[in-house]
Amino acid sequence: MPPSTSPAPRKRIRGRRVQALAAALTAAALAAAPVSAVADGGAGPADARPTVVLVHGAFADASGWGGVVERLQRDGYTVMAPANPLRGPASDSAYMADVLKSIRGPIVLAGHSYGGAVIGTAAAGNPQVKSLVYVSAFMPDKGERLADLGAKFAGSDLNTALKPVPFREADGTEGIDLYIRPAEFHDVFAADVPSETTDVLAASQRPISGAAFMEKATAAAWRAIPSWALVATRDKAIAPDLERFEAKRARAHTVEVDSSHAAMISHPDVVADLIRQAAGDRSPANSRMAPTGTNALFLAVLGGLAGVTVLTGAGLVAAARRRRATGGGTGTAL
Repeated sequence: MPPSTSPAPRKRIRGRRVQALAAALTAAALAAAPVSAVADGGAGPADARPTVVLVHGAFADASGWGGVVERLQRDGYTVMAPANPLRGPASDSAYMADVLKSIRGPIVLAGHSYGGAVIGTAAAGNPQVKSLVYVSAFMPDKGERLADLGAKFAGSDLNTALKPVPFREADGTEGIDLYIRPAEFHDVFAADVPSETTDVLAASQRPISGAAFMEKATAAAWRAIPSWALVATRDKAIAPDLERFEAKRARAHTVEVDSSHAAMISHPDVVADLIRQAAGDRSPANSRMAPTGTNALFLAVLGGLAGVTVLTGAGLVAAARRRRATGGGTGTAL
């Protein structure tokens, strides 16, 4: 009797091949996900989020940035708000430049009020500073003095609200510190902030050296670095028209806000969002479920493909089993 020519063994081989192929495709798809996450997930230096450095101005300290810091940290940004010495643009910008050199990776540098004059020099020549943000700030050009810039437009009540306090330097020479009189602090500095808050700010204000307004700026980083600017339309410390003039001259991306001089205190959401824009973040502000870029999209599509692969493999296996049960043709080996 001749040997059996039954096709059953070949069908079993084809079934095992189909199962093996489906498993291999699924495993490959799943294995690709973590590799893609590393390659495109922003973990590398090129895709890292910038460090945000916030520089306060005169008559204030770094705590004024508190609401902005909280919002940016919630979004995953590394934030620094160093103390500004308030001794003069040259020394203060040199100090801040050294702070910037201690930071690895890209930087978004923001300054409020007099802090704008500091960042404009501190960022000069530092390739890590990718963008500048000016919040109701001075933006002097090279060779300009703050005293002359401040007198360029009407609308500031700061000069008449200042209280000079003499002090003696270590070498015996006399200097002048400038404060805002507490009774006028609310109206000039932060009219849209509750008076119980501004009473504390007035009592704890840090003075600026009067000589700071007479120094000439030695650089204007906004001429080389992309800039963003917030104009506070109810500012009584720096005239809003001066802020508009500066922003237009710098070709800055500009927003106008119905705010006092202390916009970072009274409008922290707006200021934080402006900084996010300067950092290249176009996702909705304060959204914990916002898209996270190419990697998230790629993984979503990859997950869908993996699911299709599994279903396709299962379908092929089922078809092979039906052919085996009905005694169908051998077909083509996969």
